[in-house]
Amino acid sequence: MTPQRILWYFADPMCSWCWGFAPVISAIKEAYSDRVKIALMLGGLRPGTTEPMTPKSREEILHHWQDVHRMTGQPFAFEGAMPEGFVYDTEPPSRAVIAVADINPEAIFPYFKSVQEAFYARGQNVTQPDTLAALAEHHNIESAVFLDRFRSDDIRKKTQTHFQIARQSGVRGFPTVVLQNGTTGALLTHGYRPFGELQPAIDNWLAGAMAG
Repeated sequence: MTPQRILWYFADPMCSWCWGFAPVISAIKEAYSDRVKIALMLGGLRPGTTEPMTPKSREEILHHWQDVHRMTGQPFAFEGAMPEGFVYDTEPPSRAVIAVADINPEAIFPYFKSVQEAFYARGQNVTQPDTLAALAEHHNIESAVFLDRFRSDDIRKKTQTHFQIARQSGVRGFPTVVLQNGTTGALLTHGYRPFGELQPAIDNWLAGAMAG
């Protein structure tokens, strides 16, 4: 029996470099989804944060956003982003992605991207259930159905499991991509890299995996 090949994408919907990486993971999916399973693992950037952002921390994060924008060209709504009192808790949007995947597994990557775009390009507060429910409706998931799953203990537990798997896998930053062939894993990238740099490594891995 041939071991299953999986490309694991460890990411967080409120990670700016993951937003920068969005076109790259889309290109990977387009090029390789017929040959390898591509799976999203929610990493947990700042889950459970309760304190509002300080002006200093907001300034630091906006500086990172500028770096991402310069390097990747991804759009950002800088003005008015993370207003006073904003709590940068990445657990709700991560849980929302898992809730959507529970309802429709095919929607996990499209919904993840919708949450990213809403936060970074449109300045929406994706820590709020109503915002997340409205985004789910764009993927043909009724708001009430989404909120029922989103608020369930089962989805809360699944979200924590994602975070635990990321930590146990040694993932400390995002985006991270790991290539798994059966019980063997190989790091493709830790941090942003363009598709052109990753493609030869994926090709070599697939050739070796298939030969093995």
